[in-house]
Amino acid sequence: MDIITVRRDDFIEAVARNREGHRAAFDQALEGYRRRLIAELERRLRHVAQGRRVDQYLGLPEPEDHTDDYDRVLAMARMSVDDELELSEHEFGMYVMDQWSWKNAFAETTVMYGGLR
Repeated sequence: MDIITVRRDDFIEAVARNREGHRAAFDQALEGYRRRLIAELERRLRHVAQGRRVDQYLGLPEPEDHTDDYDRVLAMARMSVDDELELSEHEFGMYVMDQWSWKNAFAETTVMYGGLR
């Protein structure tokens, strides 16, 4: 199936649900990232004060917020004058099934910092 027609309200509901899940995972991961970053900086400050060698590279990937991706799609759907929307298989995967190209990297980072998903 290459193209599917979906009811706009169902589409908006699915994307909004995915957005909320993403935002919750991001917020939790960002909190974990900040805790871990603070702990690492404090540890390095102690080492500097002790005269120990300190690696200046942190290597802690910052969680990425993709809420804008969801917001853009939601705004487009809400502004559409059509009651039904046509989606390609690729679009359906991203918007409804929440399978974005950045999803794996996002999941790895959120898990690293105790986020959801």
